[in-house]
Amino acid sequence: MFSYAGHPLIDVGIATLAAFAGKKDPSTLLPEDLDKAIQYMQTNYVVNPLKSFLTVAFPNSGFTNPAFEKHPEKRKAYAEWILNAWRQEDKNKEEGDLARGSYPEEPFPRAASCVFTRRPAVLNAFRQHVPLLTGEGVINFHPYGSAGLPVSGEALLAIQAFPLGCAKVQGRLLAVHSDDPDLTYRFARLFLEENRRAIQTAQQIGSSKLPEAPHKAGTLLLDKLFQIEQERLQESIQGAEGETARLPSVTAYHLSNSGQGVALDIYHLPLEIIDFLRTVQTPRYIDAWRKICQRGWEIVKAKKTKKGDESTPEPRYNILYEDILRLPEKAASFIRCYFLRTPVRVRDKGDPRATYSLKTEAEMVNWGLVELFLRKVVLMEASRIQKIRDLGDTLAEYVHGENDRRFFQTFLTARNYNVLREALIRVSFARIKKKQPPLITFDPYIEIFEYGEGLPDVNWRLIRDLILIRMIERLYELGWIQENAQEIPEPEEEVVA
Repeated sequence: MFSYAGHPLIDVGIATLAAFAGKKDPSTLLPEDLDKAIQYMQTNYVVNPLKSFLTVAFPNSGFTNPAFEKHPEKRKAYAEWILNAWRQEDKNKEEGDLARGSYPEEPFPRAASCVFTRRPAVLNAFRQHVPLLTGEGVINFHPYGSAGLPVSGEALLAIQAFPLGCAKVQGRLLAVHSDDPDLTYRFARLFLEENRRAIQTAQQIGSSKLPEAPHKAGTLLLDKLFQIEQERLQESIQGAEGETARLPSVTAYHLSNSGQGVALDIYHLPLEIIDFLRTVQTPRYIDAWRKICQRGWEIVKAKKTKKGDESTPEPRYNILYEDILRLPEKAASFIRCYFLRTPVRVRDKGDPRATYSLKTEAEMVNWGLVELFLRKVVLMEASRIQKIRDLGDTLAEYVHGENDRRFFQTFLTARNYNVLREALIRVSFARIKKKQPPLITFDPYIEIFEYGEGLPDVNWRLIRDLILIRMIERLYELGWIQENAQEIPEPEEEVVA
């Protein structure tokens, strides 16, 4: 009966209906499965907290229209018609006359088909029926030279279910859509379960408001994605139905259709980022990755309650998660901040990046994570990654063997390419005088510092940072970092754009 259409509003709604029935495959949904979801919506969409919240999705619809406050029978009639329109696709419009104010003045042409499903349309839809459409009477961008978008009953039901499969974040809906139907389903199921619990709690305490998610949109998206990927990984290990081989992309829509202001922010995670995020959940990387993630949470201070007790609020964001959404464009600054632990000058006092320090967090510098990031996100050639690692090992062995703190400090704090290059030449020349091999020869130097294939934005500073990460990890293993921690200068701070 239902199949995914490739449109986020439809697909998230269909996934929500499937999750309500506990069936991953929407094509297996039966009328009795839909009846359970419809009954839930008919009961809850016409009362708080959903009645007030649905203004963000369906303003001035029969669910939310203030004119219906004194006429609850009209609100119920609207819910009855719009949620059961899929049963009436071949019937006349007269059966919906109880809520005429929400329907076109004339029956929809029989020849018209739904833009989502190609089935017969049951009405011309406007913004009160479908989020982010135009209002009634506006003919721009609509087919057949008439106002409104032709929508079938099946599509209409999916769209009405759509808010239940979204999270409420900062007064808007957060919907997550993927080209992998399993991911779309899991996000919808997760949000549906949380919403149903929140709705029940709000009704029990007599609240008219649906509670907000505790985190910002980007943070919530990544937090739930990691939760889902861990779930899928465990299912794969146990031989269950979890599907981890396919590499999808994920797009989240943070939207509001409210009459007080329409808004839409889009967060996209391309498949190379998903590949990286999936791989860091595996046993080889998970411990190191979790430490970095934990240091990304907002720094919050305890507050005194009215009773005099202290309560620490939940962090609103994880800045690492927020910055993941800026990849791969911001790969260089991401590496420098999170993998090299370089502090950042920030505007928000709770931003933890201002407290990052190589002196106190050298144990968090992990070449394995960086190598994975270079392969999956930056798409750097394996041979070049290996040469960078080899040079880092060579320089670490030199610094440890000669205890050359001056060279290490110069390499760490160099503000231009010439300073870095001269430091390498100076030390290599000194080694040649002692009849020792130079730190680096011509061909590897050119391939590491001058050859740009495989990097979106080659610059000497990024290459220096990568070499430093391997140097620091190796020097930490040798104990040199711990012995010289007080003499290690902090790298120059990054500035938040």
